[in-house]
Amino acid sequence: MRPTGTYNAVALISWPILRGLFRLHARGRENLPPEGGFVLACNHVSSFDPWPLGLPLWPHRFLRFMAKSELYWFPLALFLGGAGAFPVRRGQADAEAIETAVRLAREGNVVAMFPEGTRRRKGLVKKFQARPRTGAARIAIEAGVPLVPAAVAGTDRLLKLGPLRVAYGSPVDIDGLDPQQATDRLMARIAELEASL
Repeated sequence: MRPTGTYNAVALISWPILRGLFRLHARGRENLPPEGGFVLACNHVSSFDPWPLGLPLWPHRFLRFMAKSELYWFPLALFLGGAGAFPVRRGQADAEAIETAVRLAREGNVVAMFPEGTRRRKGLVKKFQARPRTGAARIAIEAGVPLVPAAVAGTDRLLKLGPLRVAYGSPVDIDGLDPQQATDRLMARIAELEASL
């Protein structure tokens, strides 16, 4: 699927910043399915994680993100929608968001997810704690698309100006697994990628 105009504009502006200032380096793009939809599942350390996760795949692919419903206020909602995001209500079983993600993946989109559900923050009490959730695996299984692990590093140290690193892994074998088993296997692969950065 082709990027939206908003996505292209953000990518054009961001590319020299990420590659020059933050020295973004990506590896493993050859592991990604060359066509068709898939679920791209990544660790989550910063609100900026989508930036280095998606930019190395542009302009050939663009990511469709679930964005927490609290962000959908005017005018940010217009920007999020224009960039291809769709809302999810955190802390509850959001069947509509899952159905949207399944449909997008079946239509050939890359649905990007952070299975931990929220950013990791040391020493901070948060309403939603970072722990693996089965949504990414459930969507991949229901849509019948590959489940691909990824990891980013450096987004929690942007004031130090990088470097930013991203690694894409090969699809996780989830045949015959239930969502929890597939999530366990996925998180192990994400942890391996994160340790390699």
